[in-house]
Amino acid sequence: MARGNPDIMQQSDRAGMLYVLAGVTVLTVGDAIFKSMAGEWGAAGVAALRYTMGAVGLSAILLARGGRSELLHWPRPRLQWMRGFGVALATVAIINAFFLMPLAEATAITFTQPMITALLAALFLGERMRAAVLVATVVGFIGVTIVLRPNFMDIGFAAFLPLLAALGMAILIIGNRASAGLASSLAMQAYVAITATVFLLAAAGLGMLSGHPAWQLDMPHWSVVLRCAVVAVTASFAHWLIFIGTVRAGASTVAPMTYGQLIAASILGYIFFDEIPDAMAWLGAAIIVGAGLFLWWQGRAAPAAGTQR
Repeated sequence: MARGNPDIMQQSDRAGMLYVLAGVTVLTVGDAIFKSMAGEWGAAGVAALRYTMGAVGLSAILLARGGRSELLHWPRPRLQWMRGFGVALATVAIINAFFLMPLAEATAITFTQPMITALLAALFLGERMRAAVLVATVVGFIGVTIVLRPNFMDIGFAAFLPLLAALGMAILIIGNRASAGLASSLAMQAYVAITATVFLLAAAGLGMLSGHPAWQLDMPHWSVVLRCAVVAVTASFAHWLIFIGTVRAGASTVAPMTYGQLIAASILGYIFFDEIPDAMAWLGAAIIVGAGLFLWWQGRAAPAAGTQR
């Protein structure tokens, strides 16, 4: 069997990694835009408005390309609602976290998502629980406690919001694995945007009914609407970049590039919000990232070892 040209393969890997790095950087710009709305409108309202715009746009594109049949015929509807719930949970939690915490520290804690995903996959998909998962999880959560240290003293249990966001993204990924191949990538994006919008609108409505001041919403300023629209567009573009990068180089190759998001968050937090994580926060972030990279490395090493007879 003919082998591929190593130079071409290396170029493809480099291009894929750059695509993913660009994608996560664009996502972090969206996170900074979210943070800029702190105190101007409630997090549930911001999340609902952003996803409503995304759902409308993606549905229109899907309708134009795939017709009504693809838009209206959802494969395994319960699975699509599960994916939407995961996105809604992650979005409300992380926006609240950005409102209350430094951008880089909230971002660092969300990197526990691979460990949470591995645990959920073992529980619900029957995947074998490897020792590496347990080690990475324990080490990662040691890093989380270090990062949370000053934030917990200041804002209490709200400091755990990034962990809730990581759980939501893990639910989404588990749903993505279970629904692989059921529809086109555009359709799957549209389904998750639509279902997430329903959950987020419900959350915003229930928040207003609760009477809690932090959940009350009034007519948003035009700049809030504009910023939500910018995030809706840039997030879709970022996911496209990540998808292209993953296709070019493979998921296992580009995975470490996602940690570039922490660097971008640190830079944007410093430039726009005068946030400078202290040495302990950097230590905790390094431990979390190290645990994630260890889990990634073990995942690459396991298939390679399994091919040797």
